[in-house]
Amino acid sequence: MYGMDSKSGSTEMKLLRVDMGTERIQSEDVAEHYALLGGRGLIAALLLAELEPACDPQGPDNRLVICNGLLAGTLAASSGRISVGGKSPLTGTIKEANAGGTAGLALARLGFRGIVVSGESERLKVLVIGPEGARLEDAPELALRGTYDTCDMLRARYGDDISILCIGPAGERRYLNSSVQVTDREGRPARAAARGGLGGVMGARGLKAVVLQGGKEKPVFADAPRFRAASKAYMQALRKHPMTGNILTRFGTASLVGAVNEMGAMPTRNYSSGSFEGAAALSGEHMAELQTGRKGSMTHACQTGCPISCSNVYNGPDGKYLTSGMEYETIALNGSNLSIDDIDVVALIDRLCDDAGLDTMETGATLGVAAEAGLLSYGDSARVLELIRQMAAGTPLGMELGQGTERFGKSMGVTRIPVVKRQALAGYDPRALKGTGVTCATSPMGADHTAGNAIGMPGVDPLSPHGQVEVSRGCQQVMALFDSLGMCIFAGMPADNPEVFGLLGEMLAGVYGGDWPPERLLGLGTETLLRERRFNLLAGIGEEEDDVPPFMRTEELKPHDAVFDVPREELKKVFDFAASGQGNQPG
Repeated sequence: MYGMDSKSGSTEMKLLRVDMGTERIQSEDVAEHYALLGGRGLIAALLLAELEPACDPQGPDNRLVICNGLLAGTLAASSGRISVGGKSPLTGTIKEANAGGTAGLALARLGFRGIVVSGESERLKVLVIGPEGARLEDAPELALRGTYDTCDMLRARYGDDISILCIGPAGERRYLNSSVQVTDREGRPARAAARGGLGGVMGARGLKAVVLQGGKEKPVFADAPRFRAASKAYMQALRKHPMTGNILTRFGTASLVGAVNEMGAMPTRNYSSGSFEGAAALSGEHMAELQTGRKGSMTHACQTGCPISCSNVYNGPDGKYLTSGMEYETIALNGSNLSIDDIDVVALIDRLCDDAGLDTMETGATLGVAAEAGLLSYGDSARVLELIRQMAAGTPLGMELGQGTERFGKSMGVTRIPVVKRQALAGYDPRALKGTGVTCATSPMGADHTAGNAIGMPGVDPLSPHGQVEVSRGCQQVMALFDSLGMCIFAGMPADNPEVFGLLGEMLAGVYGGDWPPERLLGLGTETLLRERRFNLLAGIGEEEDDVPPFMRTEELKPHDAVFDVPREELKKVFDFAASGQGNQPG
């Protein structure tokens, strides 16, 4: 049971602590140290308090944190996201990557806010959590298995009614571009906590998978009618919004292909152009035409309680399931960025990466740099597929590619490397979408578009340097808030309306009690960002790394001949919340 006890002011949700070396497992009340924190906010607070920021991210002192958000387990729309965190082997920064799927809700139904995994096991293990408790079991048969085989074998062992988080061979080999894959409602490991190499952190612990089974816990509300009224109104707002109630439901995030290409911000041939001549063949509209004939689907909810249903079920030319949840960023980095205009090839890339446990964005960016280095030709689909299979197989070249875009590019002598803080940009060129560029330049987690994507912001010219710092600041606060609530960032689209934004506070008040005015809501995001920056400073990563790749300040991007011209001095103001009138919170 969980919620806020109105008399004691404490939450009943638990943290599960697992030491892989000693196999000691214990639980504690999350409120002992981390009351009213969830998702990304909990990860930031916990890592700052319990982890030495200067530790080796590949070493035994790092932590893997898996947690859901403050609204997990309730009927709040799209509130089942799962966050995975640790110190990133790729960036050296604090890291949170989140995914859809079933794990966030499953963890809540077991009464847990999160899992903290420490230590290292010499034997490959599976962590099984059920109503009777948690245990570690040996799983040598899963070694170097792909995530699809892994999930099939785990269901055969533990039953069909389970949720799974797992890594593929990339995570076991500790690749810096490895992901943690999460099962969707159909049991497919097609949802990825992709960024920052957290699959390698999980692999370093000796943990192949987490199995969540059989939970039936339900939330205890401080004011259930208040929550229900706000939740219902928010759901209605999502259904009325043109993006969440129509476009994303029909075409998913692939609907962005045409828009971003028209803006001149779609990465093409290693970010040498912002417009791809083959974009129409990669579009959501084209995907929808194909899937109609193949009996796939463009409307698919990856988690329970999502009215947006922006995922997809992509069937291949043979009419059989190939992949799911193929999003714009995967299409851009493995389509236009590699000069591939065959959406079936991109879908196969997505499937191979999910199965190997690879971040599709980092993989596509790395292969773009490899093309610039002459290891393949742009548009050579067969060579791209071969190199991804080499990564899965662990060949010498495959293992080099698994070290990420910056490290591989530098080893090949390439100078045009599209990264910030060693993490690849994710599908939006900062020169033509400067608000998102500011976010990617300054986010504590590297070039992460989900930290605050400014696409479609009204009243701001995406090609102008003016006003972009303010836009990015606001986007980063709101996205950190939604990541802490455990809500999908797309569910935030109607919240630009102050009345709709206020419903978030009403939902939190209904669960936890108290008053949640807008400034308190935004404070959750602000505190998270400041904690993340504090962690990075203690890890030796300061504002000198807050900038776009150098070539983007001098090399003009077609078709607008744009460069990234937001001054460095302006970038330093992004997190000055006091100057913006919002007040700095303690880190």
